[in-house]
Order: sequence, then C-alpha cells, then structure tokens
Amino acid sequence: MPNRRHFLLGAAALAAAPAQAQPVKITLGTATPGGGFPVYGAAFVEGVRRADPGLEIDAINTKGSTENVPRLEAGTLDIALVQGEVVHEQLSGVGRPPANLKIITAMYPTAGMFVVRADQPYRTIADLKGKPIAWGAQGSGLVILGRYAMDGLGLDAAKDFQPVYLERAGDGPAMVLDGRVAALWGGGAGWPGFTTVAKSEKGARFVAPDAGEIKRILAKHSFLKEVTQAAGSFPGQNEAIPSVGSWSFVLARPGLDDAVAYRLVKALHELERQGGAPQQLVDTTAKNTVAAAPADRLHPGVAGYFKETGLMRP
Repeated sequence: MPNRRHFLLGAAALAAAPAQAQPVKITLGTATPGGGFPVYGAAFVEGVRRADPGLEIDAINTKGSTENVPRLEAGTLDIALVQGEVVHEQLSGVGRPPANLKIITAMYPTAGMFVVRADQPYRTIADLKGKPIAWGAQGSGLVILGRYAMDGLGLDAAKDFQPVYLERAGDGPAMVLDGRVAALWGGGAGWPGFTTVAKSEKGARFVAPDAGEIKRILAKHSFLKEVTQAAGSFPGQNEAIPSVGSWSFVLARPGLDDAVAYRLVKALHELERQGGAPQQLVDTTAKNTVAAAPADRLHPGVAGYFKETGLMRP
C-alpha cells in the first residue's frame, strides 16, 4: 500500500486529470431482481458515471448481502451492497472471524416493517403470530433484520410464524396480494415490494413495532437504531412510521486500490453538490457516511478524500 505522501500525490493527479482518460472497470454486487438493492445499484451506477465517466461499474445480481460478503472476501466482486445487520455481523465477527472489508459509502437507513393488504385485519405484530410471513430472499440482509427485531420481542422468526423464504425478492408482493402469505417483511424508502402492494387495488397497511416494542428491541440489540420511515415513502402512506433498523453500506473487497475508492467517493460527493442525483441516492451523502460509518472502517481512499476536503479531521 502506498504511503500517505504517495497516496496524496496520486489522488491529486487523479483529481487534476480528465476522468475519461483513466478508465477503470469495477464490479458491483447487488441482490435478487425485484428487491431494493438492484434498484439502488442501478442508481449508483448512473450517478457515479454522470460524475466520473471513466469509472465503468458492472452491476451484478447476486443472492444479496450474505453472498456479497464472501464474494468480496474472495475478490470476485470489487464493491457490493450490504445490509446493515450483515455489516454488523461480518465486521464484528459474529459467528466467524471479523471480515477485512472497508466502507466506501453509507447507502440509506432501513426501517424494518411488514406490509399487509389493507382489507386484512392485521394491525400489530402480535396479530401476525402463527401466520405465513414472507421474510424475503434467503440471502437478503432484510431477513436478518427481521430475525433480530423479532428476537428483541422474545419471538423466533422461524418458529413463531410460518416462515416463507423467496427465490426472488420480487415474488413477495404477489403472495401478499393473492393471500398465500399474510404479510411481507421489508424496508427502505421506495422499496419495490412495498410499492407494489401499496399500488394494488386492495391497497396496503404497514405494521411496525410500537413505541414500547421499539424500546424492547433496542434494549436487547443496541447496534440497531430507531429509524423512521418518512411519510409519503409509499403510495397512500400519509404518516411517518417509526421502527428499528440500521444503515446499509457499500463495502469494498480487500486490496481495492486507494485511488479507485477515492474516485468513487469523489464522484458521489460531486454528484451530491451538483444536485439532481437519482432519488435512490438521496441519503448517500458524505455527511451521512461520516456520521454512520466507524472511522476505522472507512476505506483509506475514502478517508483520504474526506480529510482532504475537510469533511473529516486529519
């Protein structure tokens, strides 16, 4: 790895040279079609390309967060989208050695909740006990968020409900609409599964932990945070919905060149400053990344850019 002087010289040269003159190809792992990660991934590729056309990002559908981490470790992906709960488990070494992966940027906060058809009687989590629940695609970090949230309430997502795990995230809404499952678990502003149910003729109702349940979950799993889904995130959702969740991140494989990470975060920051970024990137900001990511987990190229621009202390 270059020393700091060489890194800064290299970064300055990159900043001064036309991006088009230095093409770099990068692979980005997302998740199964029909979920939020592929939608975000497409916006990420578009946004970065707009600010730095020399960064050619190939978005690849995967099984989700739990596949993305081992593929990053193996070097078969350069960067990947990873749900917050999976980031916590992998970087903290829950059930395994800590992963040597670094953060490129914070993506967005996810407030976990259920969606049910509006003509169904379910209004609380207790109402859903024993019912068939689509928890998401087996490799999705949303499944892990659901497990932690239910565990905080003394419930087992796999035993106190009838769990359904999906081959594709996009299969869930149809199962809610035709009655095969009582509810679909998910999260994230504009999440496709929720949007599909909300736009249907039946309409949607969202079921999330109440204030007392949120306190119980956070007391048991302090790495989770209270996250509120803003009103208007989905059709017909006129009120904000408090819940629990965490920030998802774009992670980098070990050894991703500092200059590449620098260019990625610089492109995102320039897009942010120019305005007009894709809607999915509204929370993908330098400020949110500095606030949400542990400083020692930032990729050195990212930290170098933030320090150079005064977003972080040297």
